[in-house]
Amino acid sequence: MSQQEWIAGIRWNEAGLVPAVVQDASTLEVLMVAYMNEESLRLSLESGQTWFWSRSRGELWNKGATSGNTQAIASIHYDCDNDTLLLKVVPEGPACHTGETSCFYREIPLERPAAPVQAVSPAAGEGRFAVLAELERVIAERETERPEGAYTTYLFDKGVDKILKKVGEEASETIIAAKNKDNAELRLEVSDLIYHLLVLLQERKLPLDEIMAELSARHERPRRD
Repeated sequence: MSQQEWIAGIRWNEAGLVPAVVQDASTLEVLMVAYMNEESLRLSLESGQTWFWSRSRGELWNKGATSGNTQAIASIHYDCDNDTLLLKVVPEGPACHTGETSCFYREIPLERPAAPVQAVSPAAGEGRFAVLAELERVIAERETERPEGAYTTYLFDKGVDKILKKVGEEASETIIAAKNKDNAELRLEVSDLIYHLLVLLQERKLPLDEIMAELSARHERPRRD
């Protein structure tokens, strides 16, 4: 299905809008929910950055245009009814105007015991790392297509020195977050670091599979006691 056919198949509401759920592509945390019309969706696809329609202001808005808290798009999905979008993004800063990572930072207390959340075992965890392969694919696509306005395009245009500088900055910020014992900030900084490392690997044409193979080989190597 072509992109045009895909857009034509969306079931817009009477106002010409659909809700768009925004999710962190690395952590899978839901960051926010906004609305898109056809124009904002096309702008998002063309630029690689999230664009929405503000129902209160009656205008298009580019997330992070004024705050700097941009969202580079890793992938866009639509649901079984064709009336809701899911955008997986690489966020640059918090999604919420309050400064919180996610707009969903407030929790309703339950009157009954919460359902137990079972941790995913390593054996069943292959899907947890699928996002890395998806990010690698999107980053490679950005390098080839260079969509105007996309943050990844900016990095590739600036070259390896800029990419290395960003890797260094994110590594330093990761260290600071860890020293401050701020796990919420640490989660953000590690996600940013991993993203920029993937950009570096793409620039150097070193596949992520080779890194995974190296880790696997080290794990299987006989220990020396």
